[in-house]
Amino acid sequence: MIVLVALFYFFYFALIGVHIIFVPKILSMGGMSSMEIGVILACAPLVRFAIPFLFLRGFKLDSRTFYTSLSLMTIGAAGFYPSLEHFWALLGVNILFGIGIALVLPYVEVIALERIGGERYGKIRLFGSLGFIAVALLLVRWLTSSQVGIGFLIAMAVGTLIFGGIVGSLHRKHPSAQEEDATFNPLPHLPLWIGFFLMQVSFGPFYNFFTIYATDHGISLESTVWLWGFGVAAEILMFYFQGPLLRRNLWHILQLTAFITAVRWLMVDLFPTSLPLLFLSQTFHAFSFALFHTAAISVLFSLYSARRLSQQFFFGISYGLGGFVGALGGGVLYQYTPDYLFAGSALAALGAGVAFRAYTPKPLASHE
Repeated sequence: MIVLVALFYFFYFALIGVHIIFVPKILSMGGMSSMEIGVILACAPLVRFAIPFLFLRGFKLDSRTFYTSLSLMTIGAAGFYPSLEHFWALLGVNILFGIGIALVLPYVEVIALERIGGERYGKIRLFGSLGFIAVALLLVRWLTSSQVGIGFLIAMAVGTLIFGGIVGSLHRKHPSAQEEDATFNPLPHLPLWIGFFLMQVSFGPFYNFFTIYATDHGISLESTVWLWGFGVAAEILMFYFQGPLLRRNLWHILQLTAFITAVRWLMVDLFPTSLPLLFLSQTFHAFSFALFHTAAISVLFSLYSARRLSQQFFFGISYGLGGFVGALGGGVLYQYTPDYLFAGSALAALGAGVAFRAYTPKPLASHE
């Protein structure tokens, strides 16, 4: 099971890598404006936000839903190919793609945490980072046309479909004892959820516009891909060695990573043409993504009995709603005030740090 989960992470995050790094550039090369790119890319995270509320109305994130989401993700990825030159068609297939990825990852994350444990989780999750960096370094040399980039997107979706399907099948034979009938209520921990939301708002401009931003400031596409890869390398190191850190106060880790992220975005804003300082800023990805992500899902795994639903809402509120606001806001900022794109990110990350600081931790054994 561990090897199969690792392979799932490899292909899933390779798929995300193509979508994040190259799809914005492909759309820009095709003549889409920054606003249009922002709207297209914002719809997927908006779907990720909306979907968890369906599960409060009786839907269940069970094996049937998981297999359906894998299929929708693959169909959505394939739909990019005939839709490249059409705004509304692209919007539609990206929504379909967003529905798929919104449901796939939370299902596997709970399996990983239950079967591997929080401290060992990072050593398996780092295979996702390896997939992300591998496809980035490979595709930058092969991206001769939009069709090649979308071909990679489809191939990674098929790999995710295959290994996700195998993981889901094995999990059905050996299900966990954890029931998902427990109630879920984010309101008693509202500052915590506000922090999750703002943290991903700060990442919106980075995920959707960093490639365009860097190349517009004179950084070559190849160097920009190396910047992405350098950040992922730092992320991999953190995933591998973070186990002892997670024995410490997780609330303090959330605060620290948010404030480090604010410094990171401020560096990108102030020094967009300095390749050494951009590389330095990317080292902070170890904290602002890897350590933050594991601390966040570990807190929720211990805080709520409805574990799949809490992870679903984490991805929905943070990567979903936060990603939507960040992508759309990034498109507006880069269209009208491009010099303040990452200043906006820094303010959002600072707000996340303040929210985590204001939160009064509840006992992790409360299982609400």
